[in-house]
Amino acid sequence: MFNPNMYGFAEIDTSGLVKLMESGQIDLIDVRSEGEVAYGIIDGARHIPLHLLPLKASEMDRNAAQVYYCRTGARSAQACAFMAAQGHKQCYNLQGGIMAWMQSGQGLGRSA
Repeated sequence: MFNPNMYGFAEIDTSGLVKLMESGQIDLIDVRSEGEVAYGIIDGARHIPLHLLPLKASEMDRNAAQVYYCRTGARSAQACAFMAAQGHKQCYNLQGGIMAWMQSGQGLGRSA
């Protein structure tokens, strides 16, 4: 399923994310700002703002499947490229971000 692009990460759509979530084999990371997260977060995700990701990268499992998302997919693509460059093996970017997630009929939880 993992088919990386030239930057070392793969794109995943909302249905692919649902399947990965059902398997329980992913680390779902929201890279949006605090203000954006206040409106809701995908259930099961943890919040690591993009600007803090370099500080957290060494604490994360390099071999785990990691799905990153933001509002539209642009910042999370940056996160994926960065993490892939740090040696993380399975980085996925949610195509269309949380906007696509909501448009597909999926719900949001509240941030902790």
